[in-house]
Amino acid sequence: MISLLKQTLSELSQRAAMKFKDRTAFEIYRDECTYDRVTYREFGGMTRRFASLLASLGVKPADRVMIIAENRPEWAIAYFGIAQAGAVSVPALIDFSCEQIKGIISHAQPSAICGTEKTMPKIAEILGEGTASDIPARDMQAAIPVVCLDSIKNMHKDTYTQKSEADASILVSIRGRMKRLFLSDRDRFPDMEEDGLATIVYTSGTLGDSKGVMLSNRNLLWTAQAALKKMNIYPRDRCLSIIPLAHTYECTMGLISAILSGASIVYLDRHPSPSAMMGAIQTLKPTVMLAVPLFIEKIYYFRIAPRLFKSSLYRFPFTRRLAILFAGRKLLSSFGGGLRFLGVGGAPLSEEVERFLWKSQFPYSPGYGLTEASPLVAGAAPYRFRFRSAGRPLAGVEVRLAPDANASGTAGACGEIQVRGPNVMLGYYRNELKTREAFTEDGWLKTGDLGCFDRKGYLYIRGRIKNIILSPSGENIYPEEIEMLLGQSPLVEDALVRPGKNGELVAFIFPAVFVQSETAAAGFSSENIAEKLEEFRRSLNKRLATFSRIDRIEIMKKPFEKTPTGKIKRFLYV
Repeated sequence: MISLLKQTLSELSQRAAMKFKDRTAFEIYRDECTYDRVTYREFGGMTRRFASLLASLGVKPADRVMIIAENRPEWAIAYFGIAQAGAVSVPALIDFSCEQIKGIISHAQPSAICGTEKTMPKIAEILGEGTASDIPARDMQAAIPVVCLDSIKNMHKDTYTQKSEADASILVSIRGRMKRLFLSDRDRFPDMEEDGLATIVYTSGTLGDSKGVMLSNRNLLWTAQAALKKMNIYPRDRCLSIIPLAHTYECTMGLISAILSGASIVYLDRHPSPSAMMGAIQTLKPTVMLAVPLFIEKIYYFRIAPRLFKSSLYRFPFTRRLAILFAGRKLLSSFGGGLRFLGVGGAPLSEEVERFLWKSQFPYSPGYGLTEASPLVAGAAPYRFRFRSAGRPLAGVEVRLAPDANASGTAGACGEIQVRGPNVMLGYYRNELKTREAFTEDGWLKTGDLGCFDRKGYLYIRGRIKNIILSPSGENIYPEEIEMLLGQSPLVEDALVRPGKNGELVAFIFPAVFVQSETAAAGFSSENIAEKLEEFRRSLNKRLATFSRIDRIEIMKKPFEKTPTGKIKRFLYV
């Protein structure tokens, strides 16, 4: 791991360039091959040139620069180039709607926007319509220059931006003046502070309260270094990136941690659905990956479980363990055979799926965190944790459990998870009220999550405090736990549990038959799905406490809207 003289992103990019030199930093996978190789030496030089480009566009230290781009080497170059210029990055998920992005532009007021050929049409639409800010739509083109990242690969030439067919007028033309710029004194970049603001991450939370989380250089670097004690990444590792880089989970642990270690990172040029990715994974043979539970759950339910349950070895209790081990080896082989770390986070993992991973000795690693904690709070190396736990808190991070009024009656020592440490955010951008509400009077971050510890210090997550349902008899019902049980059925693609109008407990289900051919092959159809789900409800209720049994099922005709980590946006269905 790199030894940094200063805990800043700009220091990291330049130290990595000097230490790892001609090792591969980034590649992109397309057409069964890798392309656009960027070495660490090139990465260091290109970040400095990108910082010079921003300066030429009038971007000053502490200005905000927005990134609206898919995962690719140029995303990382722009991210670190923004830091090198002393500016503040504002990553936005490409799946954000135009309204969401306009809201971020209005709130963050960026001095420049970085896009790609894929995202330029959306940027053109947003800037063409204007935003809710004080800048009139007719002045938007002049006020916010837009840089096309596709041209970064040609940074040794005089042209650094590229016109988009969508709307060429919104792109900045700087042809001819960069050569003079690089011969000037522009390489003396601002000296960044470790506790200075590095990035503002706008969340798309399940409660509909998106806010701009301010993370410092120290927040990001400290958390990435702490994560390496769980991940153990080496220069020989090949990391496959499938979670959006605009998500702090991937940015901190999948990008910054990898650069600290000198590992290579491969990005895909396609949407990372399980079916589209398995061929790429077998070709690339990654050793390190981060994934959300939905990714591994789909692989298990539609590839592993059907074959496992039909196996002759699985039918008999004394050979079942052997069948599970064989299935685990096949799963590892489907990942290329070299995977030694699969981080699973961002949302709860199904108990059935985790039980399979646990018994099959698959090298998965659980964790718990949130954007406001940069994002990791607790985690564990593969095989070094207790089943269903999120691991132990990071060394240097304090975690306490505080009783919450909404969680009264909780058994044991459960309470709201509160965090204090160098990973905790600076606050919410331009929102002092929400910042005060996020912290206790003695300075602990209130996560809003309910958890408990066992005697060995392992942390277990019960769900969101605001989601707890109080039964008519006064018991706490944890809807996430019921939803996990519902999700174990091949009938169910997604489920959400909440009270009905009359206080009854209702399960809203989007059936798998609406999207998956596997269920149709198993004898399920849209005609008999209601009957099958009712049978499943009665069967499931026998496994539930009396006060948490499902009274009825409502079938959803459309998929639930979700966050990038696969969590249902509950606020839309209240």
